[in-house]
Amino acid sequence: MSISRNFIGLDVHARSVVAFAIDEETGEVLRRRFGGDLLEVVAWVRSLPGPQTATYEAGPTGFGLFRQLSEAGVTCVVAAPSKLQRPTGDRVKTDARDAEHLARLLRMDEITAVRVPSVEEETARDLVRSREDTRQDLMGARHRLSKLLLRHGFVYADGAAWTQKHDAWLRSHRGGDLAFTTAFDANYEAVIQTSARRDRLDKAINAMAADSQFTPLVNRLGCLRGIGPLTGFALAVEITDWHRFTGNTIGSFLGLVPAEYSSGQSRQLGGITKTGNSHARRLLVEAAWQHRRDYRPGKQSVMQARWDRAPVEARLRGQAGNERLYRQWASFTMRKKRPVIANVAIARELAGWCWSLAVMDG
Repeated sequence: MSISRNFIGLDVHARSVVAFAIDEETGEVLRRRFGGDLLEVVAWVRSLPGPQTATYEAGPTGFGLFRQLSEAGVTCVVAAPSKLQRPTGDRVKTDARDAEHLARLLRMDEITAVRVPSVEEETARDLVRSREDTRQDLMGARHRLSKLLLRHGFVYADGAAWTQKHDAWLRSHRGGDLAFTTAFDANYEAVIQTSARRDRLDKAINAMAADSQFTPLVNRLGCLRGIGPLTGFALAVEITDWHRFTGNTIGSFLGLVPAEYSSGQSRQLGGITKTGNSHARRLLVEAAWQHRRDYRPGKQSVMQARWDRAPVEARLRGQAGNERLYRQWASFTMRKKRPVIANVAIARELAGWCWSLAVMDG
């Protein structure tokens, strides 16, 4: 950052951008407010004496401004909002003060940058997040339908729910007065439509997992139990650059490490931090449950099919990981560890095994 002359902080919103610039040579500061046209922002930044370095917080506005500034030859840093230092006594927050705060942190090289994905990575990430949103919508729609029937005394107790048999049971309880029938139809229709939307997204993700730039990584991650094409593809596009981490730091990035409150001779550990990427963390926690079952690789045709698509080194690494994680589960069970706590510990170690496969060549 020291080679730059102008340091620019940008507080970016959907319909406005507030800019604050510090000239390192003259000490002059400039303030500007723009509308939603990012081309005006880029033109103004380019008009300042160079070299220029700009920053703004990662957020819902995406990385379009970063790409436009980079194409214009301006160094841009997208700041991680959770890592921005702010005085505890600062009780006034405005767009202008936020832009100034960003510019001064940038000048002191105190900005923690996020990795900006490529356009292909970002669109793939949008796809898997749409699938995650649909999963949540489906869970909510199913919950509303089942509780509608429960309020009227209908409880299903004949096997697993949301199967063809359960669907026939649901439709058999459609009768009643007009109000109940209308409410049932609305909730049932929501379940059917959301299920169809989920299936379409699954089909698209499976197609990309089988034939895209992410395919080699998905195939390597698939050597671990619990990580099929959908999970592997989601992890690939959510984390993208695995080389940023090590086997130890990947768990911290995903919020799978315990919080700590230590001072002097006192050391107290709390629950996991739950920082970082919540989608990737949920996927790993769900995958970790699969390692609780007995590990018999020779009898798992699905696992064998995934191994056949991966290099030999990845297969051997995946098998070692599966054996290790199963032994860890067995150890936790013998020690009578609470399963939900043990599973998070397995998920943290599973993240490390995923990292070792992700950074592997091929």
